[in-house]
Amino acid sequence: MNRQLYEKLIFDYSRPGRRGFFFNEGNAQMPSLPDGLLRQTPPQLPEVDEPTVVRHYNNQSTNNFGVDTGFYPLGSCTMKYNPKVNDLLASDPGFAAIHPKQPTATMQGALKLYYELQQSLSEIGGMSEFTLNPYAGAHGELTGLMVIHAFHDHNKDFARTKVLVPNSAHGTNPASAAVCGYEVVEVNSLPDGTVDVDDLRSKLDNTVAAMMMTNPNTVGMFEKHIPEIAEAVHAAGALLYYDGANLNPMLGIARPGDMGFDVMHINLHKTFSTPHGGGGPGAGPVGVRKGLEQFLPAPRVVKLADSSFDIDQHNDTALGRISSNLGNYAVLIRAWAYILTMGCDGLAHVGPLATLNANYVMHRLKDLYLLPIPGPCKHEFVFDGLIDKSTGVTTLNIAKRLLDMGFHAPTIYFPLLFHESLMIEPTETESLDTLDTFCDAMRQIAVEAIDSPEVVKEAPHLTPAVRPDDTEAALHPIVTYSELCNQ
Repeated sequence: MNRQLYEKLIFDYSRPGRRGFFFNEGNAQMPSLPDGLLRQTPPQLPEVDEPTVVRHYNNQSTNNFGVDTGFYPLGSCTMKYNPKVNDLLASDPGFAAIHPKQPTATMQGALKLYYELQQSLSEIGGMSEFTLNPYAGAHGELTGLMVIHAFHDHNKDFARTKVLVPNSAHGTNPASAAVCGYEVVEVNSLPDGTVDVDDLRSKLDNTVAAMMMTNPNTVGMFEKHIPEIAEAVHAAGALLYYDGANLNPMLGIARPGDMGFDVMHINLHKTFSTPHGGGGPGAGPVGVRKGLEQFLPAPRVVKLADSSFDIDQHNDTALGRISSNLGNYAVLIRAWAYILTMGCDGLAHVGPLATLNANYVMHRLKDLYLLPIPGPCKHEFVFDGLIDKSTGVTTLNIAKRLLDMGFHAPTIYFPLLFHESLMIEPTETESLDTLDTFCDAMRQIAVEAIDSPEVVKEAPHLTPAVRPDDTEAALHPIVTYSELCNQ
């Protein structure tokens, strides 16, 4: 790893004797510390003035890419724009300064918001009840599977030790099932990316606890055999789980509960616009159909007979508690603000617009990029790299070159169904101008791949860090300035 690949660090601005603040020790009451806690040598800190520090970190922050700085077509993750009114409401002191342990009588507005969001998600998902406690989508998956586990245990059906997962599923599906103690059984997909129902039927028996599905699926195709799948799964005594990562194109069009799903989670930080870059924050509420409510975790917000709200802290359900307090409340506020802003009519336009945008981009690029599954997609689609692979330009090269053109790369090498997967999801919040500019960039890269392939293979050329060794960075990260200087 070469130090020249990086912009200046704060230590590079250090000059002996330079200060940003002078502390008047004469007027200070210095705390007394035990000798064993005192440093024996002074810390190695940069000597810089305050304007330099402020400018340095502001400049560094512009190296971060997000939906506020550019188009982020990350397939399977729905990186849609987060309206700033959401942030404004979430930062209101009435919400931001609240304490989870204060008396419920002093936070009725916050509890009302929580309760009404539960009700709204139940209506949107076609479910009987929701818990908002899970901290993220994967946490929601685990919680949903724990609900299923609790259901079977309640019925003393202890032989159900397997969870069926399509081979096109998100990686969190088999991981969540394994963490929940289940054996994962893979179900094959057909050439069009949908579940092979015959293969599914051959694996259904009294040892199966649940089938996990995403609809539309990971390649952006609608699973048109859901009623048949639901009937087969239920006939075997198992439950059907809906991974809500791809709920965005379904808003206002269809509800998982109406399709026969028993348990689902919703990624609020995807479908309902709240930010989720950098690993968080997130929220993965879990909904259940009628008859499974008793297995949802506590605490829950309930509405009392006098129309006031309270927190039900009882943990006498089969599942119990899966998080502290009431989840990532600031994310929940943002999601509720989004739902109120959009309204029923607005939400009904999300799915069709997301689908329209995805199909537009797909049709503009399919003459240069290999489309393994033809036909209309939903919210996202997958290319299998370039059609012309003669110069050896890979999906990774394309992704790196896009950074030079001001775009974040789509998801690459997922799903694993295709060797050179390039997964694109434009969402409904991007304008036609943005989509055209992105398509023009993708077309330019395809031309460069034939006419000047080294330009693409050596990209990016314009970013602060160009082509670091990703494996080396993961195995041996450089975490101090002194380590960097020794490279």
